[in-house]
Amino acid sequence: MFGRFKDVALLLGRIGVAVVFLAHGLQKWNNGIDGTAKFFEMSGIPLPTAAAVFAMTVEILGSVAFIVGFLLPLVGIGYVVISVGALLSVHIDNGLTGQGGYELVLVLALAGLALGFNGGRLSLDHLLWGRKRARRDAEAGELQNA
Repeated sequence: MFGRFKDVALLLGRIGVAVVFLAHGLQKWNNGIDGTAKFFEMSGIPLPTAAAVFAMTVEILGSVAFIVGFLLPLVGIGYVVISVGALLSVHIDNGLTGQGGYELVLVLALAGLALGFNGGRLSLDHLLWGRKRARRDAEAGELQNA
């Protein structure tokens, strides 16, 4: 029974993190690639157009994938890359907890990474690959016991 609660908690965590990244991605979408790239350029981010496309892709498409649990480790790493860029280019001078500080960016990055590698059984990744892995591990255990 505990496993079900754990899987629901992991799903809710994925949804919560993804919604925040999705909201930021939609803001970038509304500003357009050029507007987002101009902001990135003013913030000192190298290759601002490529960075804008990358950030929008991870924050929009990656967040949808994160909610349904598809390619979780890849999206989690993408969240970290985006968050490190935001932390270093925008938030670092404000300190950890100051106005515009980096505490939320840090928590979102690490939560995204943790959930990316521990997404639970309520995910497409588990449906597609986790069951095969569990079956293979069970068969390997039976061979060792024989």
